[in-house]
Amino acid sequence: MNHFKDRRPNNTAALGLRSAGAPCDILCIGERMFEELEMINERPEPFQFYTASDLWTDEHTSKQMLSFHLNEAIDVSSRNVEFINRSVAWIASEFNIGMDTWIADFGCGPGLYTSRLAKCGANVTGIDFSWRSIEYAREVAAREQLKINYVNQNYLEFETENQFDLVLMIMCDFCALSPTQRIGILSKYHKILKPSGSVLLDVYSLSAFDQREEAATYEVNQLNGFWSPNKYYCFLNTFKYNEEKVILDKYTIIEPESTRQVYNWLQYFSPDDLEREFVDAGFYVKGIYSDVAGNQYNQKSGEFAVIANKAQTGTEQCLALGRRFRCAPFPPLLLRQVNITTLM
Repeated sequence: MNHFKDRRPNNTAALGLRSAGAPCDILCIGERMFEELEMINERPEPFQFYTASDLWTDEHTSKQMLSFHLNEAIDVSSRNVEFINRSVAWIASEFNIGMDTWIADFGCGPGLYTSRLAKCGANVTGIDFSWRSIEYAREVAAREQLKINYVNQNYLEFETENQFDLVLMIMCDFCALSPTQRIGILSKYHKILKPSGSVLLDVYSLSAFDQREEAATYEVNQLNGFWSPNKYYCFLNTFKYNEEKVILDKYTIIEPESTRQVYNWLQYFSPDDLEREFVDAGFYVKGIYSDVAGNQYNQKSGEFAVIANKAQTGTEQCLALGRRFRCAPFPPLLLRQVNITTLM
């Protein structure tokens, strides 16, 4: 798109105007600008557009994302290093990670979790869209002599014959997926997990959704040049979809030669809503926590994490279906707090 190219008021030749400042010229410019602003502020349907590749594979923005990943003091692309260390320690203990453990990390980034889990002895595969992050992760693995299988691919398209004990999707990646994409990824997890396999992932909560508000802002070189090494103008529209519990941050980036839009979708969940999606995919939720470091669940937390296991036995399938139709033989809270295998 080249919506704004050569549309400055003094560029009368490019606009085909008779003379700068004439009433008709100003009117024409105003009409065109109004049309562009209507396009910028247009509200799409939830998950109508998918632009993940623009963010993770672009030469400039992928470099910015990697720098956020590697900043140990902030929680942007990855969480801070202190949290990651606590999280890995809890995961290693909770899932008894050892030499016979096979782990797949979906959205592994530069390998902050995969490298640590490999040092625990696990056989680890990391999948990520960003070639720059995967390249960095491979360099670290080679330098530290870690045997990790890194795959540079959109994880929605990832296929493997391997079977895993544990699938990870950390930093609320699940929230960025549409309902159809979430059905597909949970089906994929079910397929690649061993019979006793588990999924650990985190999501944004309805408490966090309640804190979000609609807004429209405009800034030159927004986010300190995140979107381009050259000068640009960025419009950010935040749309809130109350019925669907979805937030969209819609970025319109205008440069001299092009205009592009990036859609950052986020689905927010209640524990029951997330559990329902797992149950429909053939899982049961074993535990719910405030985060992927195993902290006790707090309803006011902005995020929460779940461990979901494949429903294999008749008892597990019965409990899962009971939760789906709201007729479980045990209260929902009990199902989240008790290891269901102890009930068999």
